[in-house]
Amino acid sequence: MDVLTKNKYLTKENVAAAATVLKPIVAHTPLQYSAYLSQKYQCRVYLKREDLQIVRSFKLRGAYYAIDQTPPTVRKKGIVCASAGNHAQGVAWTCHQLNIPATIFMPTTTPKQKISQVRFFGQEQVTIKLVGDTFDTSAQAAQTYCQQYGLTFIAPFNDLRIMAGQGTAAVEIFADAQQQKLPINYLFSAVGGGGLISGLAAYTKAVSPLTQVIGVEPTGTASMKAAFKVGHPSTLPTMDKFVDGAAVKTVGELTYLNAHRYVDHLTTVPEGHVCTTLLELYSKAAIVAEPAGALSVSALDNFRTELVGKTVVCMISGGNNDIGRMQEIKERSLIYEGKQLYFVVNFPQRPGALKEFVNQVLSPDDDITKFEYTKKVNRGKGPVLIGIRLGNRKNAAGLQQRLQKFDPHYINLKENQTLYEMLV
Repeated sequence: MDVLTKNKYLTKENVAAAATVLKPIVAHTPLQYSAYLSQKYQCRVYLKREDLQIVRSFKLRGAYYAIDQTPPTVRKKGIVCASAGNHAQGVAWTCHQLNIPATIFMPTTTPKQKISQVRFFGQEQVTIKLVGDTFDTSAQAAQTYCQQYGLTFIAPFNDLRIMAGQGTAAVEIFADAQQQKLPINYLFSAVGGGGLISGLAAYTKAVSPLTQVIGVEPTGTASMKAAFKVGHPSTLPTMDKFVDGAAVKTVGELTYLNAHRYVDHLTTVPEGHVCTTLLELYSKAAIVAEPAGALSVSALDNFRTELVGKTVVCMISGGNNDIGRMQEIKERSLIYEGKQLYFVVNFPQRPGALKEFVNQVLSPDDDITKFEYTKKVNRGKGPVLIGIRLGNRKNAAGLQQRLQKFDPHYINLKENQTLYEMLV
């Protein structure tokens, strides 16, 4: 611990020390071969199944180690953390096991499934406070609370003990790989605040320097990429909160320094592509991943040509997905794949207009999934919100050509996000 507080960079020894502490505590999760992904990308793909961890994410590793390394006289007064869910669950489980009171701050936008899981893992030891719309606002409130009551804050990522704990997943990966005689060429992992990628990369580059460590961020919340661009942590002006486990506006100073030193490459994937991957993992491999947990697999498309014939490990970092989000996940996937389209179209206000639209504009295998229309008195035309599910995405070009003839002033909601969010 003393070494960690004096240094800004993790070492192999720091991660190995954390692994010794955590070995009897956390589950040694499988390094699982994926026949489907291996065939799809013409390489050997292995999944590090942290979705099978005790709290269904890697976050338990860092949370337990950081609390364990806090002096007993200090931690018994109480622990405070801020989290969108998974770090909170790790802290809650740890505090319940060690009989330590914990106050956990979570954004008001946190999925209900994660909130209920925090209560389940923490039991009577945990008090939950929902504050702010983003992690950053919640974290500020948690810090203020700590100062007010003299309690200990357990950071979700910007703490070398947290980073060392998260890095213990790499200790297991390379131990299993050695046992199976696997030379790992690529290691893909999600990036949120940067704790996981920092710990993984620090250990990986020490034991397997030729392994390429790839950090993966959602396009709408690429805060580490922004930091790399300017040379220091930089706050994003806006962000897409869909991949909630990676929705961090500003990465940590320590995580930035370690990621910058050890990570070989950062890449981004659109949120819609993440949704497609989530559905694919579920249908092809029976894996229930959360959005952040699917980021690593989503990124394989970005490296398709480089991966041929190589051995690849993807971190499935978590499986805390709220089943209530599945409709949104399917919708985002279909829109990303170009199979679901939404338009505002002016229809003639006369009998037979809809039949005319179906016969003249749609392809035989297209389907109308949404139709909202209110007749306007004393007008020849009225606007319709219409959703169309394409039988084949190749139908899109012809559809829009025919739609242009039907209504030259139609609006494609894909090109107007504000109208889409208001109407759909």
